[in-house]
Amino acid sequence: MASKSSFSNTLPTNSPAQFLNGITDGFSDARKLGEGAFGTGILQDGEPIAVKKLADNAPVAPEKQFKIGVGNLMAMQHPNIVRLLGSCHEPQKKVIEHSGRYIMVDVVESLLYYEYIPNGNLDKYISGRIFIHYLKKICHGLLYLHKKMDRPIVHLDLHPTNILLDENMVPKITDFGLSRLFGEEQTRINTINVVGKNLGVVIMEFTTSEKSCSSDKDMSARDFVDKVRETWTDEHIASKHSALDAGSLQEVRTCIKIGLKCVDIDQNKRPSIVEIVDKLNGRRAH
Repeated sequence: MASKSSFSNTLPTNSPAQFLNGITDGFSDARKLGEGAFGTGILQDGEPIAVKKLADNAPVAPEKQFKIGVGNLMAMQHPNIVRLLGSCHEPQKKVIEHSGRYIMVDVVESLLYYEYIPNGNLDKYISGRIFIHYLKKICHGLLYLHKKMDRPIVHLDLHPTNILLDENMVPKITDFGLSRLFGEEQTRINTINVVGKNLGVVIMEFTTSEKSCSSDKDMSARDFVDKVRETWTDEHIASKHSALDAGSLQEVRTCIKIGLKCVDIDQNKRPSIVEIVDKLNGRRAH
């Protein structure tokens, strides 16, 4: 099997839709990855890639802006970020049913392809002790998106299913930066506050090994936060994790406190990713 560096260098960064649809068997169920519009593609040398299909005629930015956005995302290299390898953005003729008749229409097919991450997503690994190790790496990935880019990248939908685990169980963030491809960045809201809320819920779900419901996202998330605030006291943490040493117990307490601060109703009181990383590393915030 080819190394990641070799196949990412030989794979075209702008592959035709026919090729990408072919290697994913038309995004068949057998090739489907998770719940999103991802499919596994197998290259000629046997190396897998992950292909994401955007909806036909999705309101993506004009082609030039789309290519610039893809190029910027491809330039990012961080051990906790899933690498984007290339894209497709081309017009297609398709037959659709309209008012009881079949007609030929022009659609724009947009696809993105990424390095393949084999061990699924973090949602499969709910464990407080293990997650603390992952959390530090996830936050370093977010710090890169926020502070190391010329223009910070907003992750508007951070949750366990888009935190993937590679062959060495290293967490990698995916599904970020798509707002740039859809030309929506001019309406972007505060990066820290948006990511802070999502990150806070993720932190609390995994540190407590409990999950918020999804039937009513707004209410259930708030109910979950209230439950954590009321239940996960220092005494409860010590009782729940009686086998942990003092240092590990303190890490759990720190994670709970960070998670609660991230979802503070007053957005101005939510910590920045820099402050979160400092806290996790036992440093005072700058």
